[in-house]
Amino acid sequence: MFLLACMFMGTMMVQAQLLYSISGNGLDKPSYVLGTYHFAASSFTQKIPGFSKAMAEVEQVCGELDMEDMMKPENLMKMQKAMMLPDGQKIQQILSKEEMDALNACMKQLLGADLTNPAVGAQMGQFTPAALLLQLNSLLYLKKDPSFNVNDGIDTYVQTLAKKDNKKVLGFENIDKQINVLLQGQTLERQKQLLLCFLEHQDYYLQEADNLVNAYYAGDLDAIEKLGDQKLGDGCDATDEENELLIYGRNADWIVQMPAIMKENPTFFAVGAAHLVGEKGVLNLLKQAGYEVNPMK
Repeated sequence: MFLLACMFMGTMMVQAQLLYSISGNGLDKPSYVLGTYHFAASSFTQKIPGFSKAMAEVEQVCGELDMEDMMKPENLMKMQKAMMLPDGQKIQQILSKEEMDALNACMKQLLGADLTNPAVGAQMGQFTPAALLLQLNSLLYLKKDPSFNVNDGIDTYVQTLAKKDNKKVLGFENIDKQINVLLQGQTLERQKQLLLCFLEHQDYYLQEADNLVNAYYAGDLDAIEKLGDQKLGDGCDATDEENELLIYGRNADWIVQMPAIMKENPTFFAVGAAHLVGEKGVLNLLKQAGYEVNPMK
């Protein structure tokens, strides 16, 4: 179920400026950083200038986390536990009747069944609002593109290529960090608010996702940054603290780790494209740290 939290792939195939070389500041050989759209089709890498060259030159790969480690049974169990409400609660104990009606109507539309269905209720009825929101987002995207294959994403593909060539695979974060970011970084009340925002503004979020996919496949980091700054002007917008938890704080943590990783071995970093952009983005932070950062041609 966690894999369903990942975004769907788009279909536009054009040359993209998503891969950057990192050099200077004492590095003997360049490293590289690729902005990904999580679980976008691995075939898109063929359209990214310099991808094969960069992968051939590096000696290790570093992602947001080691995807193989995430799939270990003990970590899947951790994730499953984190998705559940405490003390055996059910979602109808948190939502009003009207809110449950809206949730069930949305699920019926996206899944073809709702929480009144015994099988669905048994599987998802004890999910936290944050876990439900992840699933609903994913179902929205999967309904639009049923051919999406969660096992064929760029992040996984890059790590698979590395292991095939006996190259080391690293992760900036472990499963506990991912759980905190995705599922436990907000109070239940805030999780509920964001779930209700999704139910109320489905069309808006779908259009925003379409725009993000198009911007990614066009390699338009400026457009990705603008989409990240877009707001509804109400409580549905991410707070400064939420942006820090999800994006900026993680960027800063990664920048602390990257010098030692690159010094040890030339490295191919693959992280979500939203982490590259803006003043607090990875590309700018690398420049501030004294590295030369250039798009691959």
